[in-house]
Amino acid sequence: MAYSVLERLKKSFADKVLSLENERGDDTAVISKEILVPVIELLKTDPDLDFDLLADLCGVDYLGRAERFEVVYNLYSIKKKHRIRLRVPVQESDGSIPTVQHMYRAANWAEREVYDLFGLRFEGHPDLRRILTHDEFQGHALRKDYPVERGQELKTPTELTDFRETEEMRQRCGDQDACELLPLNIGPSHPAMHGTLRVKVLLEGETIVSSKTEIGYLHRAFEKSAETHTYTQVIPYTDRLNYCSAMLNNVGYCYTVEKLMGIVLTPRAVVTRVIVSEMARIMDHLVCIGAQAVDVGALTNFWYFFNVREKFYDLIEAMCGARLTTSITRIGGFYRDLPPDFSDQLRSVIRVDLEQAIKDVAGLLEKNRIFVDRTRNVGSISAQDALDFGYTGPCLRACGVNYDVRKAHPYYDYQSYDFDIPLGTSGDTYDRLMVRFEEMRQSARIILQALDRLPDGPINIADPKVVLPPKQEVYETIEGMMNHFKLIYEGILPPKGQTYGYIEGANGELGFYIISDGSGKPYRIKVRPPCFYIFSSYNHLIKNHMVADAISILGSLNIIAGELDR
Repeated sequence: MAYSVLERLKKSFADKVLSLENERGDDTAVISKEILVPVIELLKTDPDLDFDLLADLCGVDYLGRAERFEVVYNLYSIKKKHRIRLRVPVQESDGSIPTVQHMYRAANWAEREVYDLFGLRFEGHPDLRRILTHDEFQGHALRKDYPVERGQELKTPTELTDFRETEEMRQRCGDQDACELLPLNIGPSHPAMHGTLRVKVLLEGETIVSSKTEIGYLHRAFEKSAETHTYTQVIPYTDRLNYCSAMLNNVGYCYTVEKLMGIVLTPRAVVTRVIVSEMARIMDHLVCIGAQAVDVGALTNFWYFFNVREKFYDLIEAMCGARLTTSITRIGGFYRDLPPDFSDQLRSVIRVDLEQAIKDVAGLLEKNRIFVDRTRNVGSISAQDALDFGYTGPCLRACGVNYDVRKAHPYYDYQSYDFDIPLGTSGDTYDRLMVRFEEMRQSARIILQALDRLPDGPINIADPKVVLPPKQEVYETIEGMMNHFKLIYEGILPPKGQTYGYIEGANGELGFYIISDGSGKPYRIKVRPPCFYIFSSYNHLIKNHMVADAISILGSLNIIAGELDR
């Protein structure tokens, strides 16, 4: 079906389609910017194509090329299950490209990010301003000629918005001064915001009539730093994305590099990747539900869930020596094999500790009158709006949309596991939390099946160009020592090309778009962070709710600042 999409584009737009290709299973069309909007409209509105999700949008700087920049669009169809990548060259002398924000609201923040980090202007964008760096920032950080070591300090805080200037406020207040409505800053330095998030709201009594969000307080330049490190050295940086489920980030990144290189993992590594991924998903959901319960005054649930989370931490520590940021995977396998008694201990945690914790917390919350009143019909979003904003993961499934990468595009043999995808109906705070409750149960089912089928054999592939040699060989043979030296000094050398790898992260589709120039360091890595698109809808979700509801809604979204800002 994907090739028919490419053929349809070629037939509809003739010479304006510059090239069509399929590389490593990714269908790509390079098009001129003059036809970008018509192409997007065709892909979204044609019922045979039905690309209803703008999965990601990013920029690339090809310094020295005639058309220096590219804007890359990753589109997906939930119903048709096909995907396409559009690459649009942009000349530096022009530096502009039409906005597609009117077609996908997900493009609003994504285009702002490209403007911020590359300096490309999106003509027609309603609010084109920086998003990850501050207003005094000079230059554009992801351009290749911007030095990675250059830091810039913000000396004068800037105002998020003057609500009196908005048309909505003029209509609401008539001839009165809009300042009769109360402006209020929520965050970034407040525990209710779950991290470095800032929201400025305008209140009529306790009701939010308008709001704006600001991010970037935890932007650590992951993508810029990745360009100056080897592929293996990037792995610890992935831990710091969604640090509540670091192992999923490790797996997603290594999965993409392995796709780029055509690496096939050993059977033991495949099953182990499934195990650590589902462990990370459970731990992430434990944090989300427990913290959201605290936000509405239900502290006991937090302790129940964190007690069992500590049990998982103990297992992770036995695996790799770390608890939070694990760096557990390696390209081609793992840092090391599982401990001898790992399977028995994990079975006990799943069948005893986790099962009891879910039973206790579900019993306290599911039919609790106060909890239900604080979450039912609060922060609801329709399935159509959720897709328009770029939702994936539990927040999208809470709207009744059945999209899970593990089922739609199975990787690591997920198609051979028996598990269900829980769905909500109303897309409200309650459904977002209940979906996560059931997902933990399903992840537990997957883990137990994986433990039963965990095969013997090596945990890493036998390729000296990818995997470090055993220490004994390094110490005792010149070949081992030189192999070790070259892998550390030069790094792994993937072939030239590009690919997009994606897995089902704890918050949704976690993707890595990697461009290789054949050297030991990535030319470009773009993370597709689920939180980024979900949080872009926050103003939409909290409008006409009270301040207390805004905090409850935020907890159900599970915004992780490291993943959001990167």
